[in-house]
Amino acid sequence: MQLIMAGLYIHIPFCRSRCIYCGFYSTTCLSRRRDYVDALCAEMRLRAADALFSRQIDTVYLGGGTPSLLTAEQLRRLFLYIYNVYDVSPEAEVTMECNPDDIDDGFVKMLSQLPVNRVSMGAQTFSDARLRFLHRRHRAEQVVSAVGLLRGAGISNISIDLMYGFPNETIEEWHADIDAALSLGVEHISAYALSYEPGTPLSRMLEKGSVSELDEEIQRQMYYDLKDRLESAGYEHYELSNFAKIEEGEKKNGMGFRSRHNSSYWNHTAYLGIGAGAHSYDGKRHRQWNVSDLDAYIRTIGKGSLPAEGEDLDDDTFYDEQVMTRLRTSEGLPLAQLPAPRRAWCLSQASKWMKCGWLCEEDNHLRLTREGLFVSDAVISSLFS
Repeated sequence: MQLIMAGLYIHIPFCRSRCIYCGFYSTTCLSRRRDYVDALCAEMRLRAADALFSRQIDTVYLGGGTPSLLTAEQLRRLFLYIYNVYDVSPEAEVTMECNPDDIDDGFVKMLSQLPVNRVSMGAQTFSDARLRFLHRRHRAEQVVSAVGLLRGAGISNISIDLMYGFPNETIEEWHADIDAALSLGVEHISAYALSYEPGTPLSRMLEKGSVSELDEEIQRQMYYDLKDRLESAGYEHYELSNFAKIEEGEKKNGMGFRSRHNSSYWNHTAYLGIGAGAHSYDGKRHRQWNVSDLDAYIRTIGKGSLPAEGEDLDDDTFYDEQVMTRLRTSEGLPLAQLPAPRRAWCLSQASKWMKCGWLCEEDNHLRLTREGLFVSDAVISSLFS
């Protein structure tokens, strides 16, 4: 039986400049954009013959990198191939990541001619000083302008990313960022603590002592203040770092404004990744990943081969991934889906966290409590096989 593929992810690795915190695969070699789009289209054709994945999809996500750096011609060609090669649902969620400073009158006019119905923007902060620290290329005012332009173009589903835990950031500064985000009325907000990923300029700054991590207790307060303020403003905290606006009459496929595409990752639904560094999962036990090298990717595709490696998940790895992804969500880990021995092991390991109030068992699901959210990494890893 063919799998119904929930998601198609297209990785666009191009950036004008690299942010100091980013650990995703990216390149500033913008001159290769046309060659890369050619390779993406060729990979879609090659993948179409892969029996592991169905051509039927209900979410499309252009991520990066900076997809909004592609030209109008390149984006039109890419979407033409997507809709020619795959059977995309008429109700598909089609997301494109954009930099706020790329969004102008010409961009939104072009966007209105594409099937994009959801835009995700990396606002990160509304402090221009902190934006400069991150080496972001936009200014805070451009986020406000971009939201207005997108609304005018008919985009009714907008997500923004926020970041907290900057060196020396105060609670008051974080509250100002939350208030600025809420004033935009966007449908979705993702928020992450600033992380010092190995190999990034930010991690090297930490090693040299030129920056210091913010105190953990301050970050804890920031996280719970975020949760409380957004929930009071009518957002659902449906995943550790993600909040979706709750609005009557706006329920789509029963998910409201949750990111349907990202939810497929957390719910073990199949997805196909196209592009350098992109990952795929068949919804069962097999996953693949493409080489994270622009030249090698283009060269291999040009020879008619897929630049991918793969593996089949053994029982331990599959269980660990179920625990790791499902416990991130508000629904939690469905215990009935675990084989009896795994379920017994999981509950035995979870007992100490249930006693201290960091985990709870309800409706045959294991869930993080409010108190367990901030220490989720420690709790989740303790349940691994």
